[in-house]
Amino acid sequence: MSAYQQLEDTRKRIAALNNALGILHWDQETMMPEGAAPARAEVLAELQLMVHELQTDAALPDLLDAAEATSNTLDDWQRANLREMRHRYLHANAVPGDLVQHIVRARSESQMTWRRARPDNDFAALAPKLDALFQLKREEAAIKSEVLGVTPYEALLDEFDPGRREAHIDAIFDDLGAYLPPTIARIRERQAAAPAPLVPAGPFPLAAQEALSREIMQVLDFPFDRGRLDTAAHPFSGGAEGDVRITTRYSEADFVQSLMAVIHETGHALYEDGLPEAWRGQPVGESRGMTLHESQSLLLEMQAARSEEFLRFLAPLVRQVLGGNGAAWEPDNLVRLYRKVEPGLIRVFADEVTYPLHVILRYRLEKAIVSGDIATGDLPGAWNDAMQELLGICPPDDRDGVMQDIHWPEGILGYFPTYSLGAMTAAQLFATATRGEPGILPGLAKGDFKPLYRWLDTNIRSRGCLYTPDELIEQASGQPLGTAAYKATVERRYLG
Repeated sequence: MSAYQQLEDTRKRIAALNNALGILHWDQETMMPEGAAPARAEVLAELQLMVHELQTDAALPDLLDAAEATSNTLDDWQRANLREMRHRYLHANAVPGDLVQHIVRARSESQMTWRRARPDNDFAALAPKLDALFQLKREEAAIKSEVLGVTPYEALLDEFDPGRREAHIDAIFDDLGAYLPPTIARIRERQAAAPAPLVPAGPFPLAAQEALSREIMQVLDFPFDRGRLDTAAHPFSGGAEGDVRITTRYSEADFVQSLMAVIHETGHALYEDGLPEAWRGQPVGESRGMTLHESQSLLLEMQAARSEEFLRFLAPLVRQVLGGNGAAWEPDNLVRLYRKVEPGLIRVFADEVTYPLHVILRYRLEKAIVSGDIATGDLPGAWNDAMQELLGICPPDDRDGVMQDIHWPEGILGYFPTYSLGAMTAAQLFATATRGEPGILPGLAKGDFKPLYRWLDTNIRSRGCLYTPDELIEQASGQPLGTAAYKATVERRYLG
């Protein structure tokens, strides 16, 4: 067996363990009884250690060297697979196994504490667990920084968006930070001069909202034969290869929030489901980083599902399933309702214009967390100050402020910028797709996503990790990642 084939076999074993971890994490978020948390933490830590041991096996350096020395015998997909193996080896080998176990246990404790503390608005209960986790993540970042030759924050970011650097993000976010506040003011002034959208009167029974979610997922061609919809404290997409599971959360007062979350998470699931099956279990067959992943969810949620074509298709379906009647349920009103721009407290419920400011806030704070420039106990105040500066509002409590997201309690640092980078990518991809495929917008008007999916299958999903993230974005959209397409969408939809 060649060195490359041995590496492929090892990656298959790692993928199987990661699939098991994916299902256990999904269960932890959706169904696991709270009292089982300590036992689950031990199981997750042990499985994660097994993955780590496979990823850092002493034989791997020689196998990687041997495979790279004979890479001329490999095809393009195999060479890309080998490149991704080396990247994963560098990340995994940098971190000692005992630190991996400590992080997994600390993450589980922090996450379960967040579940109890957030409803009680009790940041003081969460802070010690969060601080312990942050200390471990700083240690991980420092170690990886030396190995990868990047800043500590970039070392964490590289796991989610390989090759991305702070300078590129800073340039994009500085551009958005200058553009959005005055643009939001202009949009709100225009909307204030027009009739306000009517808000359909609730309550909206949870069973009806779930039925609506499933109807929309059918329209979006979600593969229910190999996927699930459940509820969780924070919407997410997870599961395993060939087993895509999404969650949402419902409020009887507002059906739009859960509906948009379902569309967003379905975008993630369809990306995973559309990856090259021939390379399942190998790095090259995985998703191409979280900027691309978020682009696929936001392309559905913010680009396709907020297009006037689709909203006019959606209106009668929503009215029928939820039993609504009257002017508030008419298509014209639904378009105005979905396009209302208003700064709000909660990121996941933000409109597409104010959303990037939520991400810029988190990006700035988590860079300070990683560098140690902010104490954990000072996060609530810093959060509120930044929210006031960027969005002109201040959370009344920590529940809807610093504790609203699960990412930091899960030890996920370096992920947040990919949300807005994904939004920029989604705008570029959707603009390119609709120019190249004239059937996309008429299809959305009928609830037919197949023309859009054909373009995505060809240009994004089927390519897995064959190219680097920036190569894939530029090949698909014809330009490097930037803000121009997003700004053009905002101007056309809200100020045109």
